[in-house]
Amino acid sequence: MKNALVTSIILILVLITTGFMVMDKHNPIRKKDLRLSFPIGFPKPVYDRNLNPPTPDGFVLGRKLFYDPILSKDSSTSCGSCHQRFAAFAHIDHSLSHGIRSQIGNRNVPAIQNVIWQPHFMWDGGVNHLDVFPIAPITHPKEMDQDLPGLLTKLQASKTYPALFKKAFGDGTVSTERTLKAIAQFTQMLVSVNSKYDRYVAGKESLTEQEMTGLTLFRNRCSSCHPEPLFTDYSFRNIGLLPDSAIADSGRAHITGQASDRSKFKVPSLRNVEMTYPYMHDGRFKNLQQVLEHYGKGKFHGDNVDPDVKLNVGLTRNQRADLVAFLKTLTDTEFLNDERFGEPEAVDSK
Repeated sequence: MKNALVTSIILILVLITTGFMVMDKHNPIRKKDLRLSFPIGFPKPVYDRNLNPPTPDGFVLGRKLFYDPILSKDSSTSCGSCHQRFAAFAHIDHSLSHGIRSQIGNRNVPAIQNVIWQPHFMWDGGVNHLDVFPIAPITHPKEMDQDLPGLLTKLQASKTYPALFKKAFGDGTVSTERTLKAIAQFTQMLVSVNSKYDRYVAGKESLTEQEMTGLTLFRNRCSSCHPEPLFTDYSFRNIGLLPDSAIADSGRAHITGQASDRSKFKVPSLRNVEMTYPYMHDGRFKNLQQVLEHYGKGKFHGDNVDPDVKLNVGLTRNQRADLVAFLKTLTDTEFLNDERFGEPEAVDSK
């Protein structure tokens, strides 16, 4: 028994030192945990993983950074504060984002999932690459309000990060590029492809009669904006919402400066939509029924409302119920409960 115990300890140490298994206070990460496979029919990812291939050490560093409030100016707010795993890394507590000093942002927190397929980020598409995506919330005055030089100073002065950077990148140099690449090694793994819908498409599970009715209705009424299998075309559209005068959000026009882009926002993916409430760029709708009522009533505002939005005018109560039943088949419980993506048991950045 004693010899077996000694052998096991030696084996674990070998795995750790060779990089095959990385231990932290949360759980081990192995090379095989970082492999991705996609169901048939999925498009090629936009993000080139070969330029920033995740390693066990890099993933663990990126996960720690994601959940560490050290990224904010007053060390009170982390990425994970707003992007919660059980909500597909969205935020169900508030309609609008909350940042340091209890500040309230202008937009609802979007889900972080399947980001390797996204050509642009944020509701207005203001960021076009996963590796630089974190800069926006880190430096935003209402979110983390942390300048990058100040962040590097804190990371370099910490007791833990130089050693973690050395394990991940070969030496202890802490740089902006490495910080962003480590976070991207974590977020690129946030892939959701195993919902009931996916198992139905693969022939592994059946949908109920109501879910099938909802799927048919979805394909006829909703797929122009939310095509399978990603359930978004990543376009920017005005869906006819009455603008909130208190926020005065111009949407895509904030980036392009074009009047024709006013009130256009990125079409979100409907994967895990059951869990990513409240809905819309400003979180005005609390549940899916309210979303469908908006489309069904046909009371749209603006002179550039997308024509496809009007396809759902006149949805009956039964049709809305069928659509909700189908949308719930897009919930991926395996993804929502994946321990690889959970918060480390303790974040010690001092």
